[in-house]
Amino acid sequence: MNEGKDQRFQGRKVLLGVTGGIGAYKAAEMVRAFVKEGADVSVVMTQNATRFISPLTMGTLSKNLVALDMFSLTEETSIGHIELAQAADVFVVAPATANYIGKAARGIADDLLTTVSLAIRCPMVIAPAMNSRMWSHPAVSENIETLRSRGTTVVLPEEGELACGEEGPGRLAGLERIVEAVVESLSGGDLGGIRILVTAGPTREPVDPVRFLGNRSSGKMGYALAEAAARRGGDVTLISGPVELAAPPMVSRISITTGQEMFSEVKEALARSDWLIMAAAVADFRPVRTNKEKIKKEGQDSLILELSRNPDILGEVSPLKAGRLFVGFAAETENVIAQAKKKIRKKGLDLIIANDVSREDTGFHSDDNIGTIIDTNGNMEHLPKMSKRVMAEKILDSALKLWLKK
Repeated sequence: MNEGKDQRFQGRKVLLGVTGGIGAYKAAEMVRAFVKEGADVSVVMTQNATRFISPLTMGTLSKNLVALDMFSLTEETSIGHIELAQAADVFVVAPATANYIGKAARGIADDLLTTVSLAIRCPMVIAPAMNSRMWSHPAVSENIETLRSRGTTVVLPEEGELACGEEGPGRLAGLERIVEAVVESLSGGDLGGIRILVTAGPTREPVDPVRFLGNRSSGKMGYALAEAAARRGGDVTLISGPVELAAPPMVSRISITTGQEMFSEVKEALARSDWLIMAAAVADFRPVRTNKEKIKKEGQDSLILELSRNPDILGEVSPLKAGRLFVGFAAETENVIAQAKKKIRKKGLDLIIANDVSREDTGFHSDDNIGTIIDTNGNMEHLPKMSKRVMAEKILDSALKLWLKK
């Protein structure tokens, strides 16, 4: 550890949960790192974890008794697992096996560690570690997303040779990554104090009471950005068109339907925002007139709709940009990079994400995306196919770098 970073946990109580995976032996180094930086560390181990590393080792390094089961706490005057949970400033589970992740996601409390997990009210950080086939199983992915949706920070595993001899993702994240994630959790995250306005989803422009003009946007990218920004400490407002997605935790959502409604809400919310991330797919045109009654098809072989342009939201609010960071998206089907570079200049953006929405394996309704992050100086970072949640983190990383230079 860098000496200049010592004592970042001074006076903090870290509760470390250790589960029964081969990565458990690395928990000793975690305890040493937390103690070195000033933390008071308490350790909870599952019975299987004790097969990989001894409680004596963990107790010696932490200078605290190691909690192993519910009955080992019965001599306390208060309920042991509640006291452990209440005392903690941050709860870290590393390694977190697929078994533990499943129990934590479903609220199962059949041992001390899972019982403590239900009583925790402080920030929670987990570092999964398992075979790559297990890591890629849909059940594990769903459980990870469930924990994330509740505000848990997940330190993704690394790729490489696994204990079973296979190659792939699943290795416990490096010590530095885990420690930094804990630091961010204790400090409120690296976006703490930044007011972030995110737009997401489509707009619907009514033709009559049952028909509308719209687009295929699902809102998944915008929601992933809002969720990630809130998890990293941002004060997030989400202006959303009609989508089938639940509001992310710790996010203030404003629901709209039309492009004009979104424009109005963006103008109002921007006055109290530091960042604008425009991920919504606003319809370019709207009907000049909306029929009050359903348009009948009888007697008509064709129908002509007169359309007018919707507000160009980024263009309209650009005069209000002073001191703020603007991020936009270029959803294109051809000449994607060229169109994005043109848009970043025209709209006066700090950052733009270019993506090809004609691809069948990514785009609007997919959970995955492919894109290129381009900044105002023309620097580009190509992002291969990845989940929209992971892409959201990378976009926020790029935005934060620019923000810190302002």
